[in-house]
Amino acid sequence: MMTSLLDDIHTSAQWIARALNSSGYKADFTPGSLRDGERFMDEHSDHGIAVAGGLLATGLGPSLFALGTYVGETVRQTLGGAWAADGDDSTAEMNIALHLPDGSIIWPVQRVIERFRNGPEDSIPLYGAALGLTGTSTNRRRWFRRRG
Repeated sequence: MMTSLLDDIHTSAQWIARALNSSGYKADFTPGSLRDGERFMDEHSDHGIAVAGGLLATGLGPSLFALGTYVGETVRQTLGGAWAADGDDSTAEMNIALHLPDGSIIWPVQRVIERFRNGPEDSIPLYGAALGLTGTSTNRRRWFRRRG
């Protein structure tokens, strides 16, 4: 099961990138494209509610998973790292982790779900900036757990 979940990460990230691009958003796995992920969330959700008739109104779970994998893939392609998943975990899709080269571990799908629930206070571009994607020097260890 873990292998197929890891395969789903890449498949979902590519799928949502195509869907976003075809809907007028920039989704090219560059750090700057996270702004369009934020714009997508602004336009199609409001603090835990999918906008009626919007692109999240149907298939919410798979769409949030896919957007989370897109965010994670953007981070991975920029900083490096490797995905990890526990195939025995009943909430494996939510708990996929990205292990970064510096030992940090992030959970991009959880972050996107929090963005959906909480709104702009859990900004996707600020998440990327905190990880150093925009060249900002940020102490990630405040927010993310280090591997022992």
